[in-house]
Amino acid sequence: MPSESRLAAGARLALTTFSTAPVRAGRIDRPVAGVAMALAPAVGVLLGALLAGVLLLAGAFAPPLVAAGVTVGAAALLTRGLHLDGLADTVDALGSYRRGAAALEIMKKPDVGPFGVVALVVVLLVQAAVLAELVGRSGPACLAAVVTATAAGRLGVAVACRRGVPAARPDGLGALVAGTVGPVALAVGAVAVVLLAVPAVPGRPWQGPLAVVAALAVAVPLLTHVVRRLGGITGDVLGATVEVVTTLVYLGVVLSA
Repeated sequence: MPSESRLAAGARLALTTFSTAPVRAGRIDRPVAGVAMALAPAVGVLLGALLAGVLLLAGAFAPPLVAAGVTVGAAALLTRGLHLDGLADTVDALGSYRRGAAALEIMKKPDVGPFGVVALVVVLLVQAAVLAELVGRSGPACLAAVVTATAAGRLGVAVACRRGVPAARPDGLGALVAGTVGPVALAVGAVAVVLLAVPAVPGRPWQGPLAVVAALAVAVPLLTHVVRRLGGITGDVLGATVEVVTTLVYLGVVLSA
């Protein structure tokens, strides 16, 4: 059936876009891209489970900060570092105070400017610090926290690709995926990630879901600002969204009142 074919192709595209899984991409068009972006949180669940395993295993043999550093490195390896590259490029473009084509030209440059470097350092330091703290929690809570943050980062991509959001360029990943995720798929993904977050903070079943909601509440106006400055989304913007939302959720699950 066509719907099954679209689903299978979308799942393959989601895996190849958001991970280094050895899967060949099949059919690629906007309907398939929409399925792939809607399935992005599911890929985040798989990645998060792998990363939680790395963290817990490393934490059994090494100090918490070392285990956290290994896990941050594994996250970059499993995603080819593309999301971090997108973060650096997007922040450099925004930091230039340029708009439209001029800002997009900065994003295409191979070098990383000072704004991008600072963004990378801050995000990686925060993620490592949070992961070091999570090592001390129970296995199920650590697993839930890492899976939630990783899945929420990919849910941010689905939010960025929701209907009504344009692409900044007529070609590239942004043009393929912009405006392809409908409200039903977005709502299903959001509910699933919120439910995953319930066991993330022992004794506080509300804190994980609140962290997800708060992270998305910050991401939406940030995306609106980026779209206003660039004219739409790009692949780099999607990568930046992953890192920003993931980091915010990590922060949310370790903050204490």
